[in-house]
Amino acid sequence: MPTMTAEQRRAWAKAEFDAYMETCPTSRLMAVLGNKWTTMLLTRLAENGTMRHARLARAVPGISAKVLTQSLRALERDGLVARHVTASVPVQVDYTLTVLGESLMPVVATVRQWADRHMPDVEAARGAYDAARAGDPVPAPARSLG
Repeated sequence: MPTMTAEQRRAWAKAEFDAYMETCPTSRLMAVLGNKWTTMLLTRLAENGTMRHARLARAVPGISAKVLTQSLRALERDGLVARHVTASVPVQVDYTLTVLGESLMPVVATVRQWADRHMPDVEAARGAYDAARAGDPVPAPARSLG
């Protein structure tokens, strides 16, 4: 077995870690929840039950129709939201949480409660950190001795 250089070992370790992260359930869930609109849409559906696209758009200020559609499709793909089409003129499309989506809501509620309680502390810590580092000199670029 040939010896690997440090660079090769780092590349191998990164590839191994990346492969693990692709399959890690927690990482995959956090990617879903980390979407800017996911928790807002899930919360609105949990609070209001079945909703049409236009009503959801009004319930989530700032979201464009395109992003709303993309977000709902992603949530539908993940099995968290169901889409129901009623044949009429015009066609009616309703969205509702699935059983899987409903089962996620206690987790979302816990994260929201933690954020409401602790984000002021996080912001204060950031401010203190930034203030303490404000006077730190910027390190000079490394120079070659050769």
